[in-house]
Amino acid sequence: MRATEPQLLGAGYSVYVRVTRLALIEKGVAFDPVEVDIFDAHANDAAYLKLHPFGRIPTLRHGDFVLYETAAITRYVDEAFPGPALQPTDTQARARMVQMIGIMDSYLYRPLVWGLHVALDDAAKAGRPADAAGLAKAMMKARQALRALDDLASDGPWLLGESLSLADLHLLPMLAYGRVTAEGRVLLSEQKKLQTWWKLMQARPSVVATRFAAEAP
Repeated sequence: MRATEPQLLGAGYSVYVRVTRLALIEKGVAFDPVEVDIFDAHANDAAYLKLHPFGRIPTLRHGDFVLYETAAITRYVDEAFPGPALQPTDTQARARMVQMIGIMDSYLYRPLVWGLHVALDDAAKAGRPADAAGLAKAMMKARQALRALDDLASDGPWLLGESLSLADLHLLPMLAYGRVTAEGRVLLSEQKKLQTWWKLMQARPSVVATRFAAEAP
């Protein structure tokens, strides 16, 4: 028998944990957050690796059902629980959602979050300048991905049109970290549809409730 309240295992700083938290909150699903920090020496112990053999986050546990990989988790959350639908029923719109999430994961996350935010934060903490060549490369790749997403986005209010979807929830945490940096703010300002979308997303209670510590409203 599945428990009615799922557990979400992961750390509050994680982009992908926040994606999942956003989906749960938007669906109105009560959940039990369990802190698992993959950078903690004790995080990848045998118990957690039984749940997630790659030692990443998040992992969702719903009774005896265990699921990892964010895109799989958020689709499960949307389909397993009542609440507003987070996936379009139209075949082409659904395909567009999957395409946009794929672009975010494959081409945006690494350069925007790690190439800009983490690189600049690490450099500042170490009291040294960031690698200029590395930043330039990250900017180029992130710009390309954001431009592609802006081109694919609808005229609003949400990425796929009139209804909020998993694509919106997937992008928000990545851009949140990107905007912590001046470089990321420049990148977002270049994409007019995404810039308008970003401002609209800030009013959602789920976004307010899950803000990162480093994030400015």
